[in-house]
Amino acid sequence: MKKVIVIGAGAAGLAAAVRLQNSGYDVHLYEKNPQVGGKMYQIKEQGFTFDVGPTIVMMPEIYREVFEVCGRDPENYIPMKKVDPMLTLNFPNEEPLNFSSDLVSLTNTLEGISEDDMQGYLEYLASIYKRYQIAKKAFIMRSFRSFWDFYNPKSLIAGFKLHTFNDAYSSISKFVKDERLRKSLAFQTLYIGVSPYNGPSLYTIIPMIELIYGIWYIEGGMYSLATGMARLFEELGGTIHLNTSVKEIVLENKQAKGITTETGLVESDYVVCNADFPYAMKNLLPNEKDRGKYSNKKIDKMDYSCSCFILYLGLDKKYPVKSLHTIRFAADFEKNINDIFEDHRLPEDPSFYIYVPSSIDQSLAPDGQEGVYILVPVPELSQGVTWDETTTQEFRKNVLSLVKKETIFSDIEEHIIYEKCYTPKNFEQNFNAYNGATFGLKPTLKQSNYYRPHNKFDYADNLYFCGSSTHPGAGVPIVLTSAKLAVEELMKDDGQKK
Repeated sequence: MKKVIVIGAGAAGLAAAVRLQNSGYDVHLYEKNPQVGGKMYQIKEQGFTFDVGPTIVMMPEIYREVFEVCGRDPENYIPMKKVDPMLTLNFPNEEPLNFSSDLVSLTNTLEGISEDDMQGYLEYLASIYKRYQIAKKAFIMRSFRSFWDFYNPKSLIAGFKLHTFNDAYSSISKFVKDERLRKSLAFQTLYIGVSPYNGPSLYTIIPMIELIYGIWYIEGGMYSLATGMARLFEELGGTIHLNTSVKEIVLENKQAKGITTETGLVESDYVVCNADFPYAMKNLLPNEKDRGKYSNKKIDKMDYSCSCFILYLGLDKKYPVKSLHTIRFAADFEKNINDIFEDHRLPEDPSFYIYVPSSIDQSLAPDGQEGVYILVPVPELSQGVTWDETTTQEFRKNVLSLVKKETIFSDIEEHIIYEKCYTPKNFEQNFNAYNGATFGLKPTLKQSNYYRPHNKFDYADNLYFCGSSTHPGAGVPIVLTSAKLAVEELMKDDGQKK
């Protein structure tokens, strides 16, 4: 039985470990933290339970496939239920909009704005669905090893059909005129850390996926996916090494031979790395000659996604929450986005996302109490914002002021009995996210598909990568796909070696 080492127990690392163990390999998973999950981490304190990172479940079939491929019923690991309404959108001085994936409810909402926008919205859905099907088959679900895997007539024709050179906001504006609807479709590009004003228009697939496939909730929160995969991995015979930092990926004659930890060399036939790719290049392959084009200078010059400021608040009262997910938009949304991505400063009037899991799952908070998660997109660390105590407290004060003014949590500060805060520094320190960029490398055209770090490492054999900074990109369903692609690449090579 051949041995595989997986570095990092994030979502992609866990999924890769499960797939490989199920395929007959002896898999050892190494994680520096005391619990699995990577950025899909969990806080449990004072009776409150919070997901640290991702919270929105889209494309549930991709989650389920990890279990189904092993012959297991996903409901025994990640029981899900559909969320409706999907989300509430709050705008300063305007009535909120509640969005549903139910066509009748969605129609009522859109016709309440205008019949022209109702028609335009449906045309948007049809257009982006068609593009999504092309992207899924031609790019998302395939890996790229060589230049010719990407530059061939079939791929070039598919790329042309995607119309990727327009930005997301301009693309949306062709279909709908109401500014609230434009913002509602544009905001979701921030789920993968890119601006809707200069990110490729293809990323408008995110709200389409929400509306067509729905938004779901996993019982116990998103962290149940991490623990579910870890449980399945161990049931299959895999081994998890927690509290064990990997110091280096060992290469000999351009071939991965294992890793080193504090206790020394651990040999293996293959290595799959789920550590953030830029971090791994600089820290796990310290000899620049081993990395090909990924020199320190190249890594520093790459474009990184935004980061997040997150408040985890335990409240001693319940609130009349109408939606599990709420988005509050800045009065000047474009300025808010430019503050983050162009001017590289903390926005004075930030847009933010509110998640209240205890409104749907009371097990996540004590009886009669509420757990509230508030996420604000902010610049990544290389852009110059210094997260000292003063900056953190001033920004917290600004965010809570807007929460009190514009949401149902009008008296929130009077009822906080538990509080924890994550800044970009926490994502860098706790999860080795390079520059604290929560979503990894920014998915620009120059950092997507063939031009994104490959699942099979170009400069050494027996070494593979998965996770948000590798192909196909960020977002839980996409990093689960990156794990699948990395495993397919490994098994392809192993078949050639037999």
